[in-house]
Amino acid sequence: MTREARSAETIADILQKNGPKSIHDIRIEEWAEGLKKTSAASIWLRTTPADLVATMQAIIDIDYPHLAVVSGVDTGDAVELLYHMQVFYGIPNAEVNITIIVPVPKKNLVIPTISHLIPGAVYTEREKQEMLGVTVAGIPDPRGLFLPADFPEGVYPWRKDETGITEGMVKSLYASGRPENRPAPPVKPKEKKERKPKTPAPDTADAPKPEVNSNGE
Repeated sequence: MTREARSAETIADILQKNGPKSIHDIRIEEWAEGLKKTSAASIWLRTTPADLVATMQAIIDIDYPHLAVVSGVDTGDAVELLYHMQVFYGIPNAEVNITIIVPVPKKNLVIPTISHLIPGAVYTEREKQEMLGVTVAGIPDPRGLFLPADFPEGVYPWRKDETGITEGMVKSLYASGRPENRPAPPVKPKEKKERKPKTPAPDTADAPKPEVNSNGE
């Protein structure tokens, strides 16, 4: 099956027409890249946790996306998850970035998994569970990725509220597990390199020009 590339404007129109009604705040950003000023575009849109899967399916119906990562930020009353992807990935000068923004209220921090649509999403979903405290419903592998097994429960490093990293935890990170009688390793002073004076460029204005014979050599 041949993939037919489409513009960002066309993709946005299709998503508004065929996607869930909760899709809103669609905006398109366009710019030029590199010396050749190759055009590039991004689509940003918002949806709800309940319609995330339907929104992903609407994108897949246009072109199967290349999911880069799911990022997240604590915005106060909610945790916003941002699903970064590209459609028409691998087609030169036709790739379009799409970012789905999903605010998840803290009073119900649950988001459905998209791993049944994009299997590789499970890894970045696992990270959001342990770093932001978001419950990914239906995730096939709920294990953490980065935090140690004895990390305190209910503490999420990327949160900015009372469930985030405390000041006491930050201050004690260096001393954690370090013998008291072992001094800190010495730090070797950085060597300063002497700068050599720049040699002025030769003045070629008065330099003799090479002679050219009648054969052009």
